[in-house]
Amino acid sequence: MIEPKIFSVGQINRYIKNQLENDYILKSLLVRGEISNFKAHSSGHLYFTLKDAEASVSCVMFAQDAVILPFELENGMSLVAYGRVSLYEKTGQYQIYAEMVEPLGVGALQIAFAQMKERLQQEGLFDSEFKREVPRHISTIAIVTSPTGAAVRDMIQIIRRRDSRVKIAVFPVLVQGEYAATDIAEGIKLANLWGEADLIIVGRGGGSAEDLWAFNEERVARAIFASEVPVISAVGHETDFTISDFVADLRAPTPSAAAELATVLLLEERAIQFDLESRLHRGMKRIIGEKRKMLDFLAGTAALRRPLVRVERLRKQLFAQMEKLDKEAQRRLGYAVQRMAMAEIRLESASPLTIMGRGYLAAMDENEAPVVSVKQLEVNDILNIQMKDGKLQTKVIKKAVLPYGEEKTNI
Repeated sequence: MIEPKIFSVGQINRYIKNQLENDYILKSLLVRGEISNFKAHSSGHLYFTLKDAEASVSCVMFAQDAVILPFELENGMSLVAYGRVSLYEKTGQYQIYAEMVEPLGVGALQIAFAQMKERLQQEGLFDSEFKREVPRHISTIAIVTSPTGAAVRDMIQIIRRRDSRVKIAVFPVLVQGEYAATDIAEGIKLANLWGEADLIIVGRGGGSAEDLWAFNEERVARAIFASEVPVISAVGHETDFTISDFVADLRAPTPSAAAELATVLLLEERAIQFDLESRLHRGMKRIIGEKRKMLDFLAGTAALRRPLVRVERLRKQLFAQMEKLDKEAQRRLGYAVQRMAMAEIRLESASPLTIMGRGYLAAMDENEAPVVSVKQLEVNDILNIQMKDGKLQTKVIKKAVLPYGEEKTNI
């Protein structure tokens, strides 16, 4: 009896994987569905599920394929994935290994443009507060563009025609292809490092969305935002909009329009200068006329025609004031003398010497302290008596204290 062959799990998974990878349809197919469970791994691999109304299938896109995607995958996005079906032997789960994806309904570049615009706008790269005014009078312009395109020839021709004094420096870069974005960003940095430019024009002529895509790259947008020199973005035609247009200090609809915006027509500048000179001349003439009228008026006044008359009048006024002041001083002095005489009379009448002249005496003890009461002295005390014309020194022989109201004593 023949025993049945027993397979290991690994053998079965390898066999199924081999069958899937060698199937004519499954080794190269397109699958349509909606993204869910999307996850971007730190390694750069992308993991997601494609689903429709009936079923779902796991998908993976390896880093080498994911890095060239012009847009970012998001949950809910409908797309067509190109790849192959294989089996992940470790778990026995089959999945689609996507090599390329294309959004449904909207092109990949449109989605990438919208995603980039929204992200940079949220960061503030489009805010008006960071935009600088383009200088009106420019001496040197740096043009970052292809040196062989028609756009650079048009810009140089227009700048020279409008103002031949402006210097032009072309920084040649690639404006299309895989390395164009890096080249443009480096060109902007070099124009800043050069340090001679008053303005930078970044752009190229018209083309398809793919041709203009370098000006939608993040590195170009950040180079424009970081520029210390004002930047005009001039990419494609008037209907073309790129990320560079939103970041730049000024957007020009075409490269030719950028050249016109960057320069002031020399004839216009000369006309402005002539107008300013005319206005200055008229203003000076008006001021001189007004000052001349004022001078004529002052010259006709009496003060300037007969200056001594005014001096004589002022001199008389001064003498009158001096006479008035002298009279007032005499009056006040006489009044002060009268008051002093009256004060002397009052002082004289209140003087102790005057009182003593009427027979009154002043008594003091040995210490020259005034004696106003008999009670202050005892018999044999020395008493000093001040009279009008001199002093006496006596001794108390007797004393009598009179009661209140009694006026006689036997002393």
